[in-house]
Amino acid sequence: MADMRFRVKAHSESAAKTVVKAREFSIIVDEPADLGGTDTGPNPVEYMLAAFAGCLNVMAHLIASEMKFELRGVEIDLYGDLNPARLFGQSNQERAGYKQIDVRIKPDCDADDDTLKKWLEQIEDRCPVSDNIQNITPVKISLKK
Repeated sequence: MADMRFRVKAHSESAAKTVVKAREFSIIVDEPADLGGTDTGPNPVEYMLAAFAGCLNVMAHLIASEMKFELRGVEIDLYGDLNPARLFGQSNQERAGYKQIDVRIKPDCDADDDTLKKWLEQIEDRCPVSDNIQNITPVKISLKK
C-alpha cells in the first residue's frame, strides 16, 4: 500500500493561541488562563492525548470487526504527568514531555478475556499515534523566510 500524507497548517493568534487548519477543519489550540492563554481550546499536550484516544477508538472498532465480535462502544481514559520546568526554561533536569501516558480502555462487548487480550495487543501494535508516541520519529524543523 502506498504512503499517505497528512498535513496541517497553523498560525498564531497570540503568544498562547494557535489556529490550526486540518483539511476544512479549524482547530483552536490554547492554554488555560493560568498558563497565559485565553482558555478557548485544549492545550497542545491535551490535544496529544485526544489524538491518541481518537486513534485508539478507531483501531478498537476496526480490530473488533476483523476479529468478528460486536463492539458496542468503548470508553478510553488517558492521563499523563509532565514537569513544566523545562517548558518554562527553569531546568533541564527532566524531559519536556510526558513522563508516562497511562491508557485505560473499557470495551462494551461480550467477548471473552482471551479475545480481549488479543484485541488489545493488536490495538497497541497497529495504532499509528501509539507508534509515534512509543517510537522515535525523525522530525526536521527548519526556518522558512
